[in-house]
This record gives sequence, structure tokens and C-alpha cells, in this order.
Amino acid sequence: MARVRVIHWKAAEAGPLLEVCRGAGHEVEFDSEVPSPELIRGIRKNQPDAVVIDLTRAPSHGREAALALRRTKYSRHIPIVFVGGEADKVAGVRALLPDAAYTTRGRLAAKLKLVCGRPVRNAVAPPTVAERYGQRTKAQKLGIREGSSVAVFDAPRDYAAVLGEMPDGVELVENPEETHPVTLWFVRDPEAYRQALRRMRRLAAATKLWIVWPKGGAGGLTQNVVRELANEVGLVDYKICAVGERWSGMVFALRKAAASGRAAK
Repeated sequence: MARVRVIHWKAAEAGPLLEVCRGAGHEVEFDSEVPSPELIRGIRKNQPDAVVIDLTRAPSHGREAALALRRTKYSRHIPIVFVGGEADKVAGVRALLPDAAYTTRGRLAAKLKLVCGRPVRNAVAPPTVAERYGQRTKAQKLGIREGSSVAVFDAPRDYAAVLGEMPDGVELVENPEETHPVTLWFVRDPEAYRQALRRMRRLAAATKLWIVWPKGGAGGLTQNVVRELANEVGLVDYKICAVGERWSGMVFALRKAAASGRAAK
């Protein structure tokens, strides 16, 4: 009997995936935590025969968990099987982790039969975040293009210095009424953030909505708080990056169900 570690970021939705693994005769362990040092250390210390990672939910989380496993020689050999996911997201993960396996839930049992007990040989350590993004400008990370306009809400006085050099022709517009291709919303207080979320949510249908908060959890705002409160109003994050030395940012979009309902109205 092989030991399989399943990672799925929504515990309530993981049942069918776990059933497939158990139905194939495997001993199954389950994780639903956001990628963390504790999660990775646990996998390294108690190594499974394969790690199954769902890509239908929060694919960036699954990608980062797999990259962390591949970067360390103690876990680099563990077979990784990605399940599901949108084609463009899967392509991005495959480019970074070509030695992982990719399949659907319906074919997972067959894929596990092929990889369990067969350590990955000659696996190459993937690039670090710094190596992947270190040469990109802040504007590129935020999706700000030459000649575009950027809406900036509730920004600190030095926000232009925080953002750094912009491409030619970029216009920064403070607290505009109209929608712009990219929106940066600086938040500092959890309660004020919660109260303004529904008003700002409307922008996510027509712009890249970056929510930017102070690093270090200043004022009680942390990455998890920012994400969880946004999730409550139908927003989902799909990318995170540093916005200067003092700020972090996550970009959000409307959850698909919410976006479809909005379009139908």
C-alpha cells in the first residue's frame, strides 16, 4: 500500500479527490493549509510515496508548495501529481515543474499507479522567487504597461516613490470616479478595509484590483486577513508581490460564480 499526501485548499471540496486515492488502495493523508514552512517540513519529515496537489483551487498555492518541495534535496525526489486546473494555469506550472505529472481526477488512479514508488531521478531545483521575478520591474509585476492609467485609492503621501519608476506615458490618478486598467488600493485598518470592500468589489469586474497593505501585519492586517475578508465578498486572489520595502500586494478578481451572476443581470 502506497502512502499519498493530498493537498487541496478547500477541505469541503476535497472529498472526491480523497475517495479516488483511497479507492485505488492508497493510505491517504490530507492537508488544506496555505503553503507554509510547517507543511513542507511535515512532508519532508514523513515522506509519502507521492504528493497529489489540486490545481482547480488557488493554483498559485499548489505551485508554491510543489516548488518548495523541489528546492530541497531531502524532498526533491518525491513524485508530484497535479490534478485539474485551467489550461493556462497548468501551462505556467508545467514550465516550472516539467518533471511533475499532470492529470485529471478521472485518470488520477492510473497516474498514481505509474508514479508511486518511483522516485524522481535527476530532478532539477526550480528557480527561486527572486530568480523568477528579480529582474522584473515593479510596474511589470503589477501589470502596468506603457501609456496606461492607474487608479490609486487611499494612497500614502509617498506612494509615487513606493511605486518607483513607471513606464513612459503612465498616468497615476488618485481616487477617480471612472475605471482604469489597473487599480491600487492601499489599506491599513482591518475594520475600515472590511467596510469598504463591497464598494471596491465592483472594480474587480473591469480592472486588475491590487489590494496593498503594510508588511509585518501592522495594524492587524496580514495576508490571511486581507484574503479572507475579500473572499467573503466574492473576490479571489491570483497573484502576490512586494510593493516596495514596506508594502505587500495581492491582485483580486471576481469569483467566477459572482462574475457570471453579474453578467446575467
